[in-house]
Amino acid sequence: MTSTSHSQLGDVLVLGLGRTGESAARHLASLVPSRVSSVTLYGGADSRPGERSRALELAGVSVVTGTEAVEGSYDLAVASPGIPLDSAFLRSAAACSRELVGEVELAFRESPGRWVAITGTNGKTTTTSLTTHLMREAGMAARSVGNIGTPPTEALADRGEGEWFVAELSSFQLATTERLRPRAAVLLNVTPDHLEWHHTMEAYAAAKERAFANMGAGDLAVVSVDDAWCRSVAARCEGRGLRTCELSVEREPDSACAAFLRRDTLVVRLDGVEHALLDRSDLKIFGLHNAQNALAAASVALELGASPERVRDGLASFSPIEHRIEPAGEVGGVRYVNDSKATNTDSVEKALTAFDAGTVVVLLGGHDKMTDLSSLADAACARCRVAVCFGEAGPRIACALERARDASGARLEVLRAPHLREAFDAAVRAARPGETVLLSPACSSFDEFANMAERGRLFKELVRRLGEGA
Repeated sequence: MTSTSHSQLGDVLVLGLGRTGESAARHLASLVPSRVSSVTLYGGADSRPGERSRALELAGVSVVTGTEAVEGSYDLAVASPGIPLDSAFLRSAAACSRELVGEVELAFRESPGRWVAITGTNGKTTTTSLTTHLMREAGMAARSVGNIGTPPTEALADRGEGEWFVAELSSFQLATTERLRPRAAVLLNVTPDHLEWHHTMEAYAAAKERAFANMGAGDLAVVSVDDAWCRSVAARCEGRGLRTCELSVEREPDSACAAFLRRDTLVVRLDGVEHALLDRSDLKIFGLHNAQNALAAASVALELGASPERVRDGLASFSPIEHRIEPAGEVGGVRYVNDSKATNTDSVEKALTAFDAGTVVVLLGGHDKMTDLSSLADAACARCRVAVCFGEAGPRIACALERARDASGARLEVLRAPHLREAFDAAVRAARPGETVLLSPACSSFDEFANMAERGRLFKELVRRLGEGA
């Protein structure tokens, strides 16, 4: 493990019995008795003893389940992401601890060199995966960690010398950072999401901005200037003297560091030196938003030493990620695309730009997060021929689409279905050769599925069965 930190951590408390909490607890237990005196994990009110808790106890961790009332005295508390900062659980832990941080912060303190941070409301996973891909194509050791699926503390044990951590960081993870200092950081966009956790857009945006809090003049901040929240962040980064790469797919910034489209060519300018990379039609990932993701990833890879030739080749060879505008097959001249990861309205609006207007049959619905639907309804009216609304949120979405259609005079056909299977059947009946049936739900999946991946895989299975019967 690469580590430059050898401080004594004392008695440590871990909050949360999911994968992140387990990873943090295991890492800390491996430091007993050299740097850690004891490790105690509180699983939370809904936690129960099971295989994970028993395995942790065998590793020397004291596990407490079924409560959020923390007892004892601790030198450090490490919180799993998703536990609200104002929750009784976190307040109880903070009252018993000298310091409280998140799991990402712990991993950074343990091994602080060679970090990249990537955040934003949408596009984080694609950009993180693509950045890692570009760095590897250039011969650099790099690994994707964080919100993408691998907790950083889990990756510490076998982190190689010189290996980069390319960290996808959610607002939950960033909210509990203090010393995190990536060598390069990306902010793709800030649109309303997770407001039940952060309460206000200001608090949500501030959490995202923490990615840049400790960066210095030699680091690179890659920040979109295509939305108002991000423009404010970019201005503050520039005001602090950070090298700020202005990221845009809407215009060509005139700053010394910028990443943009010149007509349809991806161009990255670093300290006044331009690199024209490739036409966006050469990317295997579709849509204007994916051009932005590619520009962000290319900026980081070039900044860290990748050659323009390797970056160009890596951009051209990168394939779509599962559930993110993922081609699922073609049957009877109709394309089927799985975008189950689109769990908010902004991500759907971006996905629709990947297809010709008037050629999309979109499937919308799922668990209703009660978000505002006006912008989504306008986008659907402008770009879709048919919308099939399903699940718990289906009726509300259908009504919003119909209001927007009637007000604008659009020709959008709105259909209703109880569940995804029936929605898929309705979409198949409605679709014409040359069109695309797009699962891009704008909702989480919890009314019908365990997660968005289960939803996306059912969609792909339905496409497969349709093809076999064609």
